[in-house]
Amino acid sequence: MKPGNITIETEHAALSALDSGGEGRPIVFIHGNSSSKEVFDRQFADPSLADFRLIAFDLPGHGVSENARNPAGTYNFAGYADAAEQLLHALALHKPIVFGWSLGGHIALEMVGRDTELAGVMISGTPPISPNLESLMAGFNIDPNAENLTGKRDFTEMDAIAYATHTSATADGLDPHLLAMCRRTDGLARELMFASAAQGLFLDEREIVATMRAPLAIVNGAGDPFIRADYFDTLSCNSLWRGKIVRIEDAGHAPFRQQPFEFNRLLKEFAESA
Repeated sequence: MKPGNITIETEHAALSALDSGGEGRPIVFIHGNSSSKEVFDRQFADPSLADFRLIAFDLPGHGVSENARNPAGTYNFAGYADAAEQLLHALALHKPIVFGWSLGGHIALEMVGRDTELAGVMISGTPPISPNLESLMAGFNIDPNAENLTGKRDFTEMDAIAYATHTSATADGLDPHLLAMCRRTDGLARELMFASAAQGLFLDEREIVATMRAPLAIVNGAGDPFIRADYFDTLSCNSLWRGKIVRIEDAGHAPFRQQPFEFNRLLKEFAESA
């Protein structure tokens, strides 16, 4: 397939995707809440990853993909995982590597739990949690006294700036396109996704990582403000890459943007070994 932007029809929505083309091992990137496929531009631009076929797509209700046709059935981990699986099928991707960031990591783990054939999974900013509120609170830094933008339906301009900055800004500041994509996100996608997660309507991710056979890499920013670093040390992982959690210094919630050289080196090594 020639490189470029493509549209993939799924039952959930028409999805916009970026495909680098080529015959190399495919790596599929799944972005986080209120973001878009362009958040991975520093991976697509890196010559060290040129031998892989890189695919990133906008989730339903995000970027230039359509809003979900059935919001209640799509805006949750299972619905997003099903949309991703339909994209893999449409592109005839056999056992790709999947990198899931934040919400994208939960989608990737849901895919593993649904027995999607994947050669390996890397997650970042994604605590694998059990479907209960106690696990959710243990894995994430959630301040009950602060407004939770993760599940807020209607963003003000200040909300969009704050959320986009805290999730994906770099030392160079906030990318204007990513801010625009945060503004564009269907507010129902945030509201319904967070509500379903808070109600425990997803597969047990702790059990998934404890039993999965495909290699699993966990690569977090050492300064990620959204997650509890010590929570990851409580996990039992059957196939953890390098046998440990990898933490990238001088990086927050988006280490693949904040320290792309180090992250891309790790991604290349993982993809080659998976």
